[in-house]
Amino acid sequence: MQVFTCLTVRVQPDLDKVFKALADPTRRYLLDLLREDNGQPLGELCRRLDMTRQSVTQHLAVLAAANLVSTARRGREKLHYLNPVPLQEMQERWVDRFERPRLRALSAVKHRAEEAMREKPSFVYVTYIESTPERVWEALTDPDTTAQYWAHRNESDWQQGSRWAHVRADGSGVSDVVGEVVEAVPPRRLVTTWLDPAGPEDQVPSRVAFDIQEYQGVVRLTVTHTDLADEQAHRDVSGGWAVVLSNLKSLLETGKLLSMDLRRKP
Repeated sequence: MQVFTCLTVRVQPDLDKVFKALADPTRRYLLDLLREDNGQPLGELCRRLDMTRQSVTQHLAVLAAANLVSTARRGREKLHYLNPVPLQEMQERWVDRFERPRLRALSAVKHRAEEAMREKPSFVYVTYIESTPERVWEALTDPDTTAQYWAHRNESDWQQGSRWAHVRADGSGVSDVVGEVVEAVPPRRLVTTWLDPAGPEDQVPSRVAFDIQEYQGVVRLTVTHTDLADEQAHRDVSGGWAVVLSNLKSLLETGKLLSMDLRRKP
């Protein structure tokens, strides 16, 4: 009984700090960044969060106080590492003892489903544009601008949950792509679903994410097209995105379009 009492006194304050650290979405995102790439310096974390060094340092201090983040020196740099031990202690205290068999079964189902989803090909394209995030965002969402470099008008109010359409700029009013705005955070991130309106009724939409980041005085635009139907679809969008994004870059940097046929998807 004495041992149990001592453990209770020791653990409870640590758990309070863990819950406080996890209550903030920015700190949870910091942990996600370290989970993806452990051992990052402060400067890289600041860039990924688009926050000042002081703000990120304060968040890291809360995580360190909860023992969720540890640091190590590499030359003049201080590297930050995710420490999962407190989370494991929480799981052992409240979850494993009571629900371990059922949760293991659910986890196995989840992993199998995720593996099946990962079988669908995806496409990622990164380009660097001498512009601003605001201008790049406008170029992706303004119908008149998209008509110039894409031969299609991207039409929507760009609110989460709204419909959007990729309408031919030839005046026919035909939409080659329709979908829904999944996420819109101007001028940083836009996520939409993509469907062929002439396709089968049971088609599964693909998804396109535009991530706009300031990078060393220019803009890094990352386009991620996921949930493609098959390898043929991957080949189709690979060529299309390269042409469209090269034309976008030329328009924003020089005011001129490239000499190529844009009457194709995407």
